[in-house]
Order: sequence, then structure tokens, then C-alpha cells
Amino acid sequence: MYRIGVIGDYDSICGFSALGMDIYPVKDVEDAKKKLKMLDNGEYGIVYITEPYIKKMPDEYARYQNAMTPAVVPIPSTAGESGFAMETIRNYVKQAVGSDIIFGGDN
Repeated sequence: MYRIGVIGDYDSICGFSALGMDIYPVKDVEDAKKKLKMLDNGEYGIVYITEPYIKKMPDEYARYQNAMTPAVVPIPSTAGESGFAMETIRNYVKQAVGSDIIFGGDN
């Protein structure tokens, strides 16, 4: 069974540990890149990364776009959001389901 990891600032990710996910608090983008590389070890099926970090590591994010594991998924942070994470999740759901069931929009 795969594990789920969460990378981001501590305030944004601390609650995920209560759900059984492994949290990896980071303080800068370089640390986030190192953690992502560390989690690409075959044990993790999903790695969530907070929006401020994933937007600053486009090469790493692109590398995992077509990989089977880990699925790298952006999530909003407590610092606010630009809409990138929600739009990405929306597109994943539309691709999987064939319809926008999150926001109820058109195909």
C-alpha cells in the first residue's frame, strides 16, 4: 500500500498528520525540492505540495505530470492562494470523471 506525503510550511500541513499522512515541513523551495526527491522512492503514491512551493519548482512539477507514482498534487496553503491549486485539482477531476463535478461548469 502506498503512503501519502505532504510538503509545505508547517501551519498549512500540520493537520494532515491527523489523517495519517506523512508531513514534511519546509522553510524554502530548495528544501521542498529535496523532500520531493526523497519521497520519490516507490513508497509514496501521492505527494501534496502547497501552492507557494510548487509554483516555484515548475521543472520538478512537470517531471511528475506523467509519472505513475508519486502523483504530485498542488494544494492551497494558509498564506492564501492564486487559484492554481484549485484549478489543477478541478482539471484532474474533469479528466477522471469527464465533467466538472466540483464547480458545476461546462465540460
